[in-house]
Amino acid sequence: MSKDLTDFVTVCLNGVTLAALYFIVASGFTLIFGLLRTTNMAHGAMYVLGAYVGVSVVAITGEWWLGLLAGFVLVSLLGIAIHLGLLAWMAGQDLRQALVTIGIAIIIVDLSLAHYGGVAYLIPPPELFAGAVSIPWVVGGQYSAFRLFMLVLAAAVYLALWLILNRTRIGMYIRAGIDDRDMLSALGVNVARVFLFVFALGAGLAGMSGVIGATALSITPNEDGWFLLSSLVVVIVGGMGSLGGAAIGALIIGLAQQIGLFYAPTYSIFITFVIMAGVLAVRPQGLLGKPA
Repeated sequence: MSKDLTDFVTVCLNGVTLAALYFIVASGFTLIFGLLRTTNMAHGAMYVLGAYVGVSVVAITGEWWLGLLAGFVLVSLLGIAIHLGLLAWMAGQDLRQALVTIGIAIIIVDLSLAHYGGVAYLIPPPELFAGAVSIPWVVGGQYSAFRLFMLVLAAAVYLALWLILNRTRIGMYIRAGIDDRDMLSALGVNVARVFLFVFALGAGLAGMSGVIGATALSITPNEDGWFLLSSLVVVIVGGMGSLGGAAIGALIIGLAQQIGLFYAPTYSIFITFVIMAGVLAVRPQGLLGKPA
């Protein structure tokens, strides 16, 4: 295999595994923003917080899986506190929700910077995925086992969310509450509790993805803006509220970023926005989104 083709295969594999991370982050964002129509600008900061929770728990216990669980649970609890204490009182007030969650994001990031400093942290992967896998057609002949494992994690998240939304009673309540909240409430369902569950799940996914991202890449406090922006672009490209759309959007953006970074690094930052603008021009609702 020629060097050019080897480079291309490696770049594509990097793009696909990055897309797996983007999907896990964006799946939480599409639940909160796409389904609930709640403007949560602290989603990237929740990613950062989950990563630092993972850093601390893994450093203390030596168990990566405990760090992953702690990132999910603790950020879910934070999401519950934010929703009950602030956002539930601002339902339908998008600007106010945006401003409040921007303030929360600033607080989380500044506290993280004060405690952990500005240095990059890297969480060691679980022992089972600590090495490399032999793949002859990539650069060097080997590829990170953990980055390949991210594809399995992303598939598991997709399947779990699909089952929750389409095969459970609470999923039925979520879909019904989005279409007609007043009617669902009239039927005796506690809609506020259902939406609280969705917000906590979305926040927990952001925290969990932070642990995964800090293991595959690294974590610094200033990464909240990048992952918030990436999640927003993925949801816009794929379609708000569409789980399948988030997966397709993450794949497109992940591949575009890695290919652009390798072949046209000067212009790579614009590629993502060109794709988003192109999709919005053709399908304003996103690739798999429903018309408003």
